[in-house]
Amino acid sequence: MGKPTGFLEYTRQLPNKEKAETRLQHYREFVQPYNEQQLNTQAARCMNCGVPFCHSGCPLGNVIPEFNDAVYRSDWQEAYEILSSTNNFPEFTGRICPAPCESACVLGINQPPVAIEEIEKHIIEIAFDKGFIQPRKIFVRTGKKVAVIGSGPAGLAAAAQLNIAGHNVTVYERDDMPGGLLRYGIPDFKLEKSVVERRIQLMEAEGIVFRCNANVGENIPVNDLLREYHAVVLAGGATIPRNLEIPGRDLEGVYFAMDFLKQQNKRVSNRPVTGADILATGKKVVVIGGGDTGSDCVGTSNRQGAVSVTQFELLPTPPKERTHNMPWPTFPMVMKTSTSHEEGCERHWAILTKAFLGDENGRLRALRVVDIEWKSGADGRPARFEEVAGSEREIPCDLTLLAMGFVHPQHQGLLNELDVELDERGNVKATEKAYKTNIAKVFAAGDMRRGQSLVVWAISEGRECARKVDEYLMGYSLLETKDEALIAGSFA
Repeated sequence: MGKPTGFLEYTRQLPNKEKAETRLQHYREFVQPYNEQQLNTQAARCMNCGVPFCHSGCPLGNVIPEFNDAVYRSDWQEAYEILSSTNNFPEFTGRICPAPCESACVLGINQPPVAIEEIEKHIIEIAFDKGFIQPRKIFVRTGKKVAVIGSGPAGLAAAAQLNIAGHNVTVYERDDMPGGLLRYGIPDFKLEKSVVERRIQLMEAEGIVFRCNANVGENIPVNDLLREYHAVVLAGGATIPRNLEIPGRDLEGVYFAMDFLKQQNKRVSNRPVTGADILATGKKVVVIGGGDTGSDCVGTSNRQGAVSVTQFELLPTPPKERTHNMPWPTFPMVMKTSTSHEEGCERHWAILTKAFLGDENGRLRALRVVDIEWKSGADGRPARFEEVAGSEREIPCDLTLLAMGFVHPQHQGLLNELDVELDERGNVKATEKAYKTNIAKVFAAGDMRRGQSLVVWAISEGRECARKVDEYLMGYSLLETKDEALIAGSFA
């Protein structure tokens, strides 16, 4: 424990951010780093609890009190070793994770929790700056070949762990650059692509091969991979967006959020954009969906110069604090204001879109909406809704972005050709303990298996799946489980 009285003496302080009017002029990250004293103070707030619930709050089981102690002592080598023992990519989770570990922080019962996510980001960036992170040398190769399909966080984590185990790993990515969601789904103002590229280059230096423009099941036959590789990991993510099948859906001006975000990420990276441009410039934009993807659309629309940005959410306004239905240490569904919302956005809750309205040229001109009133179920949560009489109206709109989440992975191509078994939600069926599909030597991990989830869960799935693949190939595995890494880190 860095400072026994730290949690009594200091309060939570997050890094300063560039002013909204300035950061809207670019797509770079705008959160400024802690100075040395601020970082020391924030680490000192960790209480080194007898039962650290932050461990279980984090899907990766990060050994948080121990790396906080090392940060307080400015022992950056130790802090990095503890953090990297459970997390392959802290530079990603330290930027884009919603930090369920902080929701489970014991200090958070009656004070603001420890700033775990920011401390994590600082550890990995300092480790890069100090040269602690170098390509890992693999001295013994097993001769086994593994194909990982998908280069998002789950695929990258699986590839990294399997490479550590000594297998020859090739990652197949259907886009023109590796990174999956990290590359083309998350805006640069939250995750600059130099951060992704830095990690990809490190993995390549460690012996992992990336093959891009490789759409398995389309331009690469699945049977070729089954013949060539000893094991195959499916980590393609949940890529089919939830649609809004209402009148006017086919009007020009109604698009899926990910199509919009991907185009802008490609522009920022100076990559060619395919299809008609989807731009918010000079338009009245409505984003349907209140999650992170919707927030990313808000920030991107404002940077493109939208006239106005409005965000709709079907659910009622969340509470500002935990209720009895959200007891600590569960992740609370409370009101959150993202940095994109701070930059300018009108938010509407409990609103239902009934139709897209077009002009004589087939272009979107407005939305027909109605307010709704939610009725709670026995558990106190919203269960059903009724339309509020007399509240139906039109809202002028030139561009609507559908950001209502994702339903399941793409079935056409890879999954259909494999004839892999799916669960009732349309995801690849593979148990959490085995990660093995009904097809011999084929495994699945990440959103493709569990459905739409967090980046931190994808990394966890990739790590755990890699261990099962290693056991399948070798009969045993020296890769640590989450619990083993947690115990080892606690005694570091």
